Amino acid sequence: MVPSFLRRLSRFSLSWKPLEFSNSSFTRIPASQKIEEETIPDYITSRYYPTRIGEDIERRYQVVGKLGYGATSRSFWVEELQTTCYTCSRRRYVTLKIFITSTSMGQRLDDELRMYKRIEKGSRSHPGHQAMLGTPTIIGKFVDLSSSQSSTKTTSATFSIGASAVVFGVGLFADNIMFGTADDSIFRDFEEAELQTPSPRKELDGRIIYLSRELGIPKALGPPVLCDFGSAIPGDIEHSEYIQPNIYRAPEVILEAPWTYSVDIWNTGCMIWDIFEGESLFTGHDPEFQTYRSRAHLSEMIRLLGPPPPPLLTRGNLRSKFFSAEGMFCFFCFLSCEFCAGIPLLNRVQLEERESTFEGEEKLAFLRMVRRMLQWQPEDRRSAKELEQDKQFIVCIIPFHTLFSRSSSNTPPTILIAAALQHLSMVAHQGEYLGK
Repeated sequence: MVPSFLRRLSRFSLSWKPLEFSNSSFTRIPASQKIEEETIPDYITSRYYPTRIGEDIERRYQVVGKLGYGATSRSFWVEELQTTCYTCSRRRYVTLKIFITSTSMGQRLDDELRMYKRIEKGSRSHPGHQAMLGTPTIIGKFVDLSSSQSSTKTTSATFSIGASAVVFGVGLFADNIMFGTADDSIFRDFEEAELQTPSPRKELDGRIIYLSRELGIPKALGPPVLCDFGSAIPGDIEHSEYIQPNIYRAPEVILEAPWTYSVDIWNTGCMIWDIFEGESLFTGHDPEFQTYRSRAHLSEMIRLLGPPPPPLLTRGNLRSKFFSAEGMFCFFCFLSCEFCAGIPLLNRVQLEERESTFEGEEKLAFLRMVRRMLQWQPEDRRSAKELEQDKQFIVCIIPFHTLFSRSSSNTPPTILIAAALQHLSMVAHQGEYLGK
């Protein structure tokens, strides 16, 4: 039984006075100029909750500024107005992700909420617009990610992942790796900047659309956090759905063979290559159609890794789409022949020839790490736990602290490189994920 004094104590909470966002010296953007979420295809104003800087959310949180936007949500920086945390000496900072109206989201919103509940504590929801709260994280956007093709800023609420969670977290690419930080100064600076120099905005039909404000770079980073489980699915059974970003798609997915956690290892291997090398290992660019096609992707895999083993092809429902019986035999012997899908195989290229960032022992360690992840057969790939236990993978022969100072014109931002090296270690401790 709970002691009576604790029951009485639980009725009370600490509270803070709301901030005054009364500074009117902000830039007014013409109503005819499209900005932020307005630039998204099929944008409909009424789908978005008309959030205003300074407003309070359920009398508990006050909106301080806008962090980013996407096709299905917007993210805002908010501060607590009250809390039951009696050890807190000052208000806490939180990311608030507000979705568009539930009816326009279809099943996706319900799926994401259900997955967060499965992963952690669950999320509050109410009819209409739904929201998620997350602890402060630093967005991968604050560095110039050369491999990013996104034309819009996106942020996501983040939650720590329970070790017992068994889910496939889709959207596994560099933009979905964020960082924790204990450096509150960047949050206070964000607040002060909004008070002194309010965000530019436009007003249209009684609604306000703000320009997003970026957080500063912290003095110290916490561990990387894998974010965005909008299309995540339970991972305790085999699947056959078509998943993953095109260039990160595992061969078993392309062939429509049963897949499970090992597609995440393939996805992460491709992502790490992109971050280190500054270019994609596979493009899937079809010379005939001038766009991504699975047949071109498979052709690139064969060129780099050699022919796919018979057991993998046997499991693939789409094997006849890409391989004829004669062609399969030729591929096994690696004779000169042509995909039955109508695209020629180019001359074999070794992984060493593609790698241009490292030399000596560093190069050997990096290639060894990538090869352990990029195997045709899913069962031949190292598991996240095995890679985490492999100290050569974690440090890649390179002293970890040098990753933050290494810089060259060919190397993308080193903070994301460090995050990529830590990613599978995080996965091993926090549950397995799959990238879509």
